[in-house]
Parts: sequence; structure tokens; C-alpha cells
Amino acid sequence: MQLHTLTVHQLSQLLADKEVSSLELTQAYLERIRQKDHELQAFVTVTGEQALAQARLVDEQRLGGEELFALAGIPMAVQDNICTAGVKTTCASRMLSHYIPPADATVMGRLRKAGSVLIGKANLDEFGIGSSTGHSACPDTRNPFDLRAVPGGSGGGAAAAVAAGEAAFALGSDTGGDIRQPAAFCGVIGLKPTYGYVPRTGLISYASSLDQIGPFARDLKDLALILKTICGHDAGDSTSALLEVSDFRESLSNDSNDIKGLKIGLPKEYFAAGVSPGVAARLQEAITKLEELGARCVEVTLPHTEVAAAAHYALSCAEASSNLARYDGVRYGLRVEGEDVQNMFMKTRGQGFGSAVKRSIMLGTHVLSSAHYDDYYTQALKVRTLNSQDFAQAFEQVDCLLTPATLTTAPQKSDLAGDSLALVHSHRCTLPANLAGLPALSLPYGLSEGMPVGLQLIGRHFDEQTLLRVAYTLEQNTDQTRPQPNPADRK
Repeated sequence: MQLHTLTVHQLSQLLADKEVSSLELTQAYLERIRQKDHELQAFVTVTGEQALAQARLVDEQRLGGEELFALAGIPMAVQDNICTAGVKTTCASRMLSHYIPPADATVMGRLRKAGSVLIGKANLDEFGIGSSTGHSACPDTRNPFDLRAVPGGSGGGAAAAVAAGEAAFALGSDTGGDIRQPAAFCGVIGLKPTYGYVPRTGLISYASSLDQIGPFARDLKDLALILKTICGHDAGDSTSALLEVSDFRESLSNDSNDIKGLKIGLPKEYFAAGVSPGVAARLQEAITKLEELGARCVEVTLPHTEVAAAAHYALSCAEASSNLARYDGVRYGLRVEGEDVQNMFMKTRGQGFGSAVKRSIMLGTHVLSSAHYDDYYTQALKVRTLNSQDFAQAFEQVDCLLTPATLTTAPQKSDLAGDSLALVHSHRCTLPANLAGLPALSLPYGLSEGMPVGLQLIGRHFDEQTLLRVAYTLEQNTDQTRPQPNPADRK
């Protein structure tokens, strides 16, 4: 039995039936990491000893007859910008290369309480700024489907780890598609929940009004289980919503008619944005299948999509310049001594930050300067409002939206050499949902030239249930949603 190929709910049943122990399961995943991660480089830190100790504790509790959660004993990965008590949290940056948080992020605390086993911290673009996991102080992560291709970003490490069977599930953060794009490139499911649904306490944020923690998983049952565990109000987070959390598993039905009569919107701006032929073909297959299953797919318009991307970058860079100002050699992070205070600041930030982070800080400082504030930042806020209004008007006509998750499949790293903006365009379909704070899910749907294609579903605020319902219907009625990497001949 290859344990690393099983889903969370399958592993949970094996553990409950005592057919395998959490210790054996964790050892199997650690062995998988030893076999594969020298090629993939998905992890910044592997927590082998701590993981084995956690697994032993879960086994003792199970043998003692304690009632355990479904996630108890399941190995997971967490993106390295989510704080983990006693385990380095570096944000893949030299600036925080030795930082060990004193406390867990709220989501991490909830998963520990559920008995999940932390197996490692996953690689990302430095501070989450990037689209390829190639802007990291650590070695670049590779795509499990083709080791020459990028896994997407900024959460490429977490997506690659789940796709390659190095972790049963993972958590990441999404600022402009940083869960959904790598999920699409690596052939796994990724969800950005509604802003405020999952607590952000303990997330080392670079754009506070846009970031949201969410899960990577292999199937919808797993995703629903993880989401139920991490959602819910946190008094320590002023952006956390005061809402009762649904049991998302109730949204999953084996009834093939479950989406009969559902209206699904197809935003024409997303389909006219230069979608590659392979992605367009898989998307049309999904539309046809949904209509066969009883849904109605209708064209809608989101007229401010084109300017939403520019607004997102203006706002995210502005927030990055503010949030990252604390890393100066005095308050947090690396310190490089200089002749005077100003020289120390310059050396610390010059050596501590990579090129992508420096570029965002400089752009954000420019956007927020008194000479340009009204020209850029104020205008971006106006576009943000118009973008939200576009979605609100669309949801008066339809129940959810279906779009490409990315315009192309994962490009090869060599194709991006020397072009720092080559992957920016691939986030065009994901950025608007972050501006509006809406839930959005990336679902793998077949392959194009051997590489995964991702669909994106966008829903109303706090209506993750509809996204899960549509995605699960596709999952149960097609064989397209679980691509398996086999990169042996694609190195």
C-alpha cells in the first residue's frame, strides 16, 4: 500500500481502523520526502523529530481510547510565512533566516488541537511576493509534473509537496492567486476562502487587506474537512468575521443532479484574456459537462477586470512597503552593522531582502508618496470599489462564476529567464477575487501537453458551499480532477 497516494479521509479511516499507526504513516511521508525533495525542493524545513513525537502522542491517545478528530495523525505541511511555535519561520528570506516564533498562528493551533502532524515548512516566494517560487532565499521549488517547470507562486512549495505525496495536505496564503495559481500548475485543489473567514493571526503578511490563509488538498472531501477545522472567529484578529462556521462536508452530495438549475456565470473578460488553446479546450469540456449535469452556464461581464490587476499591484505594493518597514535591523530580523544608523539600515535591507521584495517596497513607497498618492493609491481604491460592484451585479444573475485559474499551464523556468514580469499576466484571473474578498477555488481539470489545467470557481462572500458543491459534482462525474505526476521523462 502506497500511503502517500491516499487522501486524508482514506488515511483517517485506516488510522481509525488501526490498520496503520500515525507513527508508521509519518515515517512513510518522511521517507517520501527523503526520496523526492532533493529534486523538488518543496521544503524550507523538515520537522522530522517533532513530527515523529507528535505521531507517537496521537497513537498513545488512540490506544487509550480517546475520541480523536478526523485529522488526528495526518502529516501536513505549512507554508513558511505561517508561524509555528518552536519551528523556524523564515518567509524564505535572509531577513528572517533564524526567526523562531514564540507562538503558533491561530490556524496552526487549531490543526495541532485536531491532532495533525506538522511534517515541515514549505517554500515560497520571499514574503509571498512572486509568481513562481523562484524568488526565494532557498533553492527554487520545481513542478512535480515536469522538473523543468515552475510550480507557481508564491505557494509553490506547498502545492508541490501535496502533488508529489510529500504531505497529505498543506496550508498556504493567497494575496493575488498565490494558492490558486500553484494549485493549478501542480494539479491539486486550492482554496482562497472569503476574507475574514479564516483567522490571519500569526500570518506574516505583506498585504494585510488582501492576504487570506487557505488549504491545498487532493480532493474535495479533504478540502471540506480542513476548511471546517481552520475557519471561525478569532478574537485576536480584528479582520476575523463573527459568523458560525458550517460543516462544509454537507455541501458534498453524491447526487449527480445536485447542480440542476444552478446558474454559472462565464465572465467574458476572462475568456478574452489570451487563454492558451489547451486551457481553453479543458475549460469548454468542463462547461459542457456542467450543462449535461443540469447547470445553466451564461455569459456575464466584469467590466473593470482589465484595471483590477493594476489596482491590485498598486495596493499590494503600498501595503508591502508599510508592512516590511519593520525589518530594519533594529526591531525585527537580520542586522548588518554599519558606520552609522542610516548605513546600518541600508546594509541590513540591502542584504536581507531579495530583488522582488525590494522592487515591491520601492513601488509601494512611490505609490504612497505625497506627490503620487492621489494619482495611484486613491485611484486604486476607487477601482477596488468598482471591481466589487462588478461582482455584486454578476451575482444578481448567477450563483457562482467559472473562469480559467491560469491562462496557461506551468511554463518552464528557462522560458522565464531575464523576465521578472513573465508570470504576472498569469495572475490576471485570480487577482480580482482578492480585491473583492471573495472565495475562489482552483480545481484541476485534465492535462494539456502533459501539464495540469486548473479551473477557477468564484462565489459570493461566505458561500464556499456552492463552490464545493459545483467542484464536487465535477469530481464525481469525470475522471479529470486527479492528475498524477510522472516526471521521470521530463527532467
